[in-house]
Amino acid sequence: MRSHYCGQLNETLVDQTVTVCGWVHRRRDHGGVIFLDMRDRDGIAQFVVDPDTAEAFANADRARSEYVLRVTGRVRLRPEGTQNPNMPTGMIEVLAKEVEVLNAAATPPFQLDEHGKVGEEVRLKHRYIDLRRPEMIEKLRLRSRISHNVRAYLENQGFLDIETPVLTRATPEGARDYLVPSRTHAGSFFALPQSPQLFKQLLMVAGFDRYYQIAKCFRDEDLRADRQPEFTQIDIEASFVSEDDIMSITEDMIRQLFNDVLDVELPAFPRMTWHDAMQRFGSDKPDLRIPLELTDIDDLMKQVDFKVFSGPANAEDGRVAALKVAGGASLSRKVIDEYTKFVGIYGAKGLAWIKVNERAKGIEGLQSPIVKFMENVVEELLDRVDAKDGDIIFFGADKASIVNEAMGALRVRIGADLDLYTHEWAPLWVVDFPMFEADGNGRLSPLHHPFTAPACSPEALKADPAAALSRAYDMVLNGTELGGGSLRIHDQTMQSTVFDILGIGEKEAREKFGFLLDALHYGAPPHGGLAFGLDRLVMLMTGATTIREVIAFPKTQSAACLMTDAPGDVSAEQLKELNIRLRQKAKADASE
Repeated sequence: MRSHYCGQLNETLVDQTVTVCGWVHRRRDHGGVIFLDMRDRDGIAQFVVDPDTAEAFANADRARSEYVLRVTGRVRLRPEGTQNPNMPTGMIEVLAKEVEVLNAAATPPFQLDEHGKVGEEVRLKHRYIDLRRPEMIEKLRLRSRISHNVRAYLENQGFLDIETPVLTRATPEGARDYLVPSRTHAGSFFALPQSPQLFKQLLMVAGFDRYYQIAKCFRDEDLRADRQPEFTQIDIEASFVSEDDIMSITEDMIRQLFNDVLDVELPAFPRMTWHDAMQRFGSDKPDLRIPLELTDIDDLMKQVDFKVFSGPANAEDGRVAALKVAGGASLSRKVIDEYTKFVGIYGAKGLAWIKVNERAKGIEGLQSPIVKFMENVVEELLDRVDAKDGDIIFFGADKASIVNEAMGALRVRIGADLDLYTHEWAPLWVVDFPMFEADGNGRLSPLHHPFTAPACSPEALKADPAAALSRAYDMVLNGTELGGGSLRIHDQTMQSTVFDILGIGEKEAREKFGFLLDALHYGAPPHGGLAFGLDRLVMLMTGATTIREVIAFPKTQSAACLMTDAPGDVSAEQLKELNIRLRQKAKADASE
């Protein structure tokens, strides 16, 4: 039906006849001459329709925004003074000879040009229209390029693209499963995979050596800007590898990807231990573009009478940390109050601060409601954070987990508010994660998943599981975890030891993971891998603020699809076939 896409038209086609198909982006009637801006997935081009071509002019005259047209005409240079060098097709226009209306269109619910402002709910309700916007097309086009680049790189490295099941059994991987009732096995359920983790390990046992998949995964969890109930990950696994092997392969992949797609040379990927990341930045995914760090002052605060500080400083699970912001003394009290509310989101009970106005004046040169409680240590404190005139120091004092989360988030917030970024891209590897973390009920849970290999023997793991490190590694970019991975447990004795520490008894282990434990008996090779969040990667590379902007048909933050009105009701007949009866509260109970 067409010879070219709109975005392909340029000066090399002058005097040639072309046919395009697309949507009316804008229609203008200038003194009897109609200008049509036609749009398709490749771009926008201008078409001119003269009254001389009666039928074409009549069709153009009745065309409106989003009508679907087929237009044939001759390419010509635009008249002097009307050219648009900022537009790929801005040097030419097409003198239309034939205009065919392929379909009319109702008035769209919002404008599709750059001037249109519309709420996200309306955009998601009419996503098929929202996706017509050039910026949305470009994001999904770039996503396609990223996927293609990744596939080409991994294929070149000897990885095989192998699909794993979508209907599987429920396994504990840190989030709730989406369950699928089985019609043929009454009372039993499949689960949608949170990841292909177990299957890719089994592929290593089977001897495929190098596997990858761009896989759809599902997690029934609370949503944020970078979370969706269904998401896509670049899943990678390899046999007979070390941590360095996997990190080298995937780091090279990301470097090549940024170079090929964005023409960006990423800086070196430094390595940082989990402990250092938490101490210095309060986060296991620090944004290294921001030159702010936390400073431990527990030893100093043990000496003060201020219990808000001395209590956590002397507690085994407490922490007192300082965050110096150079030049921050100019922050208003209103801004400081906003930061106080902000850290409260993360459990902090308050936000203490000291403004350094004139350090040479000692206590008199400081402005703070708390400085009177620490006169005996204030000079040592100022020296430790290297405070200068005009600086402000914020303090976090509480359980270490609360201080880390609150002050880590404050560091990022201040970095954004004051535009403290020192460079555009800041990648790193975070390594040496703890094997386990306390779950709040006096038990241990895996920091990653129960198939991550410890960096010690089974005997050492049993002796002191809380101190054990794992052979895990996370790739971080600009404060976002791009991907996480580890070497896996390939020995049945080690896997059983981990299950024992997690309180997973032999019966439960057999019931949930019997197929994996059996496989480990049959010559499982040493293996490891990594999974990248494709949606997050595309979000960063396009500059989008949420992954909903780079997914064709995303869900809302309540895990609903406004366009299809999913999830929805099903018929009583369907439920009966699945042996399911819904528990419905009486109307009286529902109104209470």
